[in-house]
Amino acid sequence: MKRLRVLVLMHPDLIPPDSPEGFSELERNAWKTEYDVVSTLRKAGHEVKPLGVQDELRPIRDAVESWKPNVVFNLLEQFHGEAVYDQNVASYLELLRVPYTGCNPRGLMLSRGKDLSKKLLTYHRVPLPAFAVFPMHRKVRRPPRLAHPLIVKSLNEDASWGIAQASVVDTDEKLEERVTFIHERIGTAAIAEQYIEGRELYVGVLGNDRLRVLPIWELQFGTMGNRPIATEKVKHDPQYQERHGIIIGPAKDIAPPVVARIKAFAKRIYRTLELDGYARIDFRLAADDTPYYIEANPNPEIAQVEEFASAALHDGLAYPELLQRLLWLGIRRAGAVGGGQ
Repeated sequence: MKRLRVLVLMHPDLIPPDSPEGFSELERNAWKTEYDVVSTLRKAGHEVKPLGVQDELRPIRDAVESWKPNVVFNLLEQFHGEAVYDQNVASYLELLRVPYTGCNPRGLMLSRGKDLSKKLLTYHRVPLPAFAVFPMHRKVRRPPRLAHPLIVKSLNEDASWGIAQASVVDTDEKLEERVTFIHERIGTAAIAEQYIEGRELYVGVLGNDRLRVLPIWELQFGTMGNRPIATEKVKHDPQYQERHGIIIGPAKDIAPPVVARIKAFAKRIYRTLELDGYARIDFRLAADDTPYYIEANPNPEIAQVEEFASAALHDGLAYPELLQRLLWLGIRRAGAVGGGQ
């Protein structure tokens, strides 16, 4: 790929230093994705400009008009502090007619609304847990069709925000307590889903039209005990992970027909939710080998040590090539280059 001007959008607090030397592990962990993307693209010969964006769109327009980037690498996960506003930033980039990496606005909208995505996928015969939505400012009543145990989450937030072991409930009293927690502490509607006992699997998908499904990755819960789930601590606390023997890596001992079925479902989900660029599809694999869809994560964590990049490397796609592919997919979607997909 020729030398490009790449504008990298990120939260202002996450603009990385030129070198990680002298920073603690906790400090480096905060901006590891931003550092990996910026430093790797620079090493690849691109001209890279990080831009902090939080509450105003004007800085994006100013940078696009004055610097004229060939492509924007979009690392924003929220705007105005709201995860659901990330789709508006992608829409704004489209209005500016500048290519950008990651998912399109429609795919972001469909996948962020957990209830809407599940309704669509039910129509397309994807196995998923029974669920119910509990809107804000309404009395919590469990539908009779929804049996305990349940897991309670925010309807819109991702990255396991608001999810703790207490999110798994087995009585109506605990259900009401956890839904109230989501309403009051997270500030969104809540969704309660049937808890699926099984293996936690992640499937990365890369592409716009022609899709590349990465090797299946598994989060193994170690010594966490009964009904383990991917809480904030499980995903983001290295000391907690070490203490409980939590590891993530290639999924093993899954029969080839089951692997093929999981990957086929991942493609179906990706296309049904109109995702593009790159995404991670999360499943629970039950004891009878049924892969239950849990959620789709457009623009997942792309740091070099995280599961998406690790799975890509396992599939023969090194980190610099992965980032180059994401740039190319963004440019290709915008119609800025010719050639086949």
